[in-house]
Amino acid sequence: MLSLPRLYAIVDASYFTDEQRMFAAAEELSAAGVTLLQYRNKTGNARQMLEQACELRRRLGVSVNLVMNDRPDLALAAGFDGVHVGQDDLTPEGARKVIGENLWLGVSTHNPEQVEQADKTSATYIAIGPVFVTTSKANPDPLIGLEGVRKARALTRKPLVAIGGISRANCRSVIEAGADAVAVISDLLREPGKSAEEFLRILR
Repeated sequence: MLSLPRLYAIVDASYFTDEQRMFAAAEELSAAGVTLLQYRNKTGNARQMLEQACELRRRLGVSVNLVMNDRPDLALAAGFDGVHVGQDDLTPEGARKVIGENLWLGVSTHNPEQVEQADKTSATYIAIGPVFVTTSKANPDPLIGLEGVRKARALTRKPLVAIGGISRANCRSVIEAGADAVAVISDLLREPGKSAEEFLRILR
């Protein structure tokens, strides 16, 4: 069974004015102790995404496990450690056929039924959310709250990643509700290194 670090950082290209700022933020996160990072780019074309992914791999080396959002083909091409798919992306089985048996496969879920379905797949870990109000999605799914995390924990023994509006102020409560890790986007944007250090201290 995979053992996830408590902090799962997500670097979303849309939050940065240029890619150099994104690369710098990723390097700050790594220097602060982040060992699991997802690269998300919902608007770039495949060539741009692959170039950015390869640059992240080059800069961060092997000290950080890198997960590609949505695109198993690019995860494989960039030498990433895994891929993360949502409910509207390739199915877990389809993604697994692309990446093979050894890479990590994460699956997003938003309710107990989806957690149960994901538990039956070859997913390495399951993400559940949004736990709290989030600004990182234009049309977020209904909030599940801490009770939703507890329900998800009862339905799977796979590692559970909580996502959605998680900050330094509420992350501890999410872990106490049963999540193995918290995925964070917005609360790592300002001073990424300092923010990550504070998260890691709180989540010890």
